[in-house]
Amino acid sequence: MGGDVGAAHAGGDAAASREGAGAESDTREVAPRGPLPDGVRQRVIALAADGLGAMTVDEIPVPLRQFARFTPSRRAKLAATPLAGVLENDPVFRQRIAERLRRGLPDLAAALDAGRPPAAADPLDVAAAAYLLRPPGWVALLDTAGQAAERAAQDRAGAEAAAVVERLESELGTLRAAARAEQEKLRADLEEARKEAEHLRRQVRGLQGGAKHAEKEAKRAQAELETVRAEAQTAIAAADKETRRLRGRVSEAESALEASRRAAREGRSMEDTRVRLLLDTVLEAAQGLRRELALPPVGIRPADTVDAVAPEGASPKDIAKRALEGDDPALLDQLLSLPQAHLVIDGYNVTKTGYPSLALSEQRVRLLGGLAVIAAQTGAEVTCVFDGAQLDAPVLLAPPRGVRVRFSKAGETADELIRRLVRAEPPGRPVIVVSSDREVADGVRRAGARPVPSTMLLRRLARG
Repeated sequence: MGGDVGAAHAGGDAAASREGAGAESDTREVAPRGPLPDGVRQRVIALAADGLGAMTVDEIPVPLRQFARFTPSRRAKLAATPLAGVLENDPVFRQRIAERLRRGLPDLAAALDAGRPPAAADPLDVAAAAYLLRPPGWVALLDTAGQAAERAAQDRAGAEAAAVVERLESELGTLRAAARAEQEKLRADLEEARKEAEHLRRQVRGLQGGAKHAEKEAKRAQAELETVRAEAQTAIAAADKETRRLRGRVSEAESALEASRRAAREGRSMEDTRVRLLLDTVLEAAQGLRRELALPPVGIRPADTVDAVAPEGASPKDIAKRALEGDDPALLDQLLSLPQAHLVIDGYNVTKTGYPSLALSEQRVRLLGGLAVIAAQTGAEVTCVFDGAQLDAPVLLAPPRGVRVRFSKAGETADELIRRLVRAEPPGRPVIVVSSDREVADGVRRAGARPVPSTMLLRRLARG
């Protein structure tokens, strides 16, 4: 029965391929001139990335299967180039995306088939639909819609630029008004200082005249006259000092006025540069502080502290074998698909089972390279443990990304380190231990972990 279903499914795919090829030959016209406009290309990629998630594994082209488990937005970002190539070269895949678009936007698809795209439709939607559906005259529709989308983007850019210019002109007017107000204030201060200086000069002249008149008086007024002269001289010195101070203020005011005029001419360019420099400095300082403090990620959320009864979660023991062999790598894939799975590997037990003829250093490099691929594919936490007693000197090893490497300490075996790692995990977390050592398997099983044989991991690494 299973063979009949597979054959029927394969026959359906072949028929879909023939239908897609026939539809492609019916609608193929002259290729569009040059690449698709950027906006149209992004819309086509977004539609293809969204439709990819609704397809079965057999319907997805081989180059795109590695992106099938991504979210639509992540697929559109990371698989843009493969999606574009498959859409252009695989008519069956493009027909499937086009049929999904036809079901989602039936009115637009019908209008394009009739050769009358809606005038009020988004030009990007019209161009993307024309590229996928490829009705008669689709190249002209694609060019027209692409040009309309470019004009709309240019209009939006022009409107934004006009808004920026208007804002800058408003700020420039404000600065000019402030500069004029400051100039008027400085002029008023200067006039007041001049009046005060003239008043002091008149006082000095009056005192000098009184001194001359007092000289004609009797000797008993001589002492008072000398006192008045001394006070007059003090007043003159103070007036000269104040005059010099006011002249300095006038000079500073003139410099400030000139700087204000220059700033008004240059607009906000210097201020924007300083603000940007300050912002970059703050950001770099924050990043440096984060690296210096080595802040750990937040692992506890407020909802985790609320006392309540939680449903039982899946564990490695809940994975049914479904008649799989004891070393079938599909069982390992099921275990690694559990949330927050932690894969712990008895390193030398695996390498000496799979490739014992290599040197220990070469065994480690080969195993860690394969584990890096598994970590990248599954997102699981991966820890590889090696026996430190077999080391002649410290190991200069750069672990690959996503793989934690640990050696047992002096006087401790790798088996004991693996059991300590398992006991350190919280109850309920899926922990898978790879080792063919029966003692290790029994020990970690009692601690709540799921042991699997080394041959299972070797078969999984050989599959890639």
